[in-house]
Amino acid sequence: MSISQSAIHNPQFPAWRLLITEPASGARNMAVDEAIATLSAFGESPPTLRFYQWRPGTVSLGRHQPLADVDLTRIAQQGYDVVRRATGGRAILHIDELTYSIAGPQTEPRFNGAILDSYNRLSEGLLLGLQRLGVDAVKAPAGNRSGSDAGPVCFEVPSAYEIVVAGRKLIGSAQSRRAGYVLQHGSLPLRGDIARLVDVLAVTDEGERTTLRRALLGRATTVEQALGRHVSFWEAATVLVDGFTSALNIDLEEGELSPTEATLVAELEAEKYGSADWLERI
Repeated sequence: MSISQSAIHNPQFPAWRLLITEPASGARNMAVDEAIATLSAFGESPPTLRFYQWRPGTVSLGRHQPLADVDLTRIAQQGYDVVRRATGGRAILHIDELTYSIAGPQTEPRFNGAILDSYNRLSEGLLLGLQRLGVDAVKAPAGNRSGSDAGPVCFEVPSAYEIVVAGRKLIGSAQSRRAGYVLQHGSLPLRGDIARLVDVLAVTDEGERTTLRRALLGRATTVEQALGRHVSFWEAATVLVDGFTSALNIDLEEGELSPTEATLVAELEAEKYGSADWLERI
């Protein structure tokens, strides 16, 4: 299914690329994000907005998060994959969701300022899109921070400018700046049990698991819970396209991975994100 042309083409704005890729493994999804970002720093990839899904459902860990936070046996029993992100933050279970990523060179004007400045700017696109969908969403206050004592779950506490509904976190995002590029990606849960991640955490007893599940259910939500109806991946993608084009003042042109990008994706998938060395580095 294609995003409507009216949502994409507006010739008065400079063009970015829109990618909507097929559901893929955690290793491939992370490789695609990094490949686009890396090549954009050399002018070989345009600034890109990508929407994607995960197959199978995947637990992703933050760049510096201990692998010991999750139970690999339980992950396998649930049929999930596991991968480590290049960005920070805590664990996320990617299932029944839309994931977005934005990648481009640090010279792109929309990435100007400190990390929180650009994070706030990009959050405007998410917020506007969700509001057009009918979600009564707002941004978390600028002072919100996840401290060093944060738990293992990304959706436990909203950080500055993350998207919340009635005080419950809806979109968790993380940004990385290195080697001349900016990469930000985030997870929008569409439906399902938001607390399923707790089932694969490494905890000392089942009482602790029950407590964590109850806490997460009270602190996070899904689009379906917020609206009281089912929202498909494609419906969510369409409103987010509208949100980003308006908030960032850009035109999006649908595209695909270039041969150069595809080659780098294959290398990163095999040598980095699909390797035990990367997963077990912390």
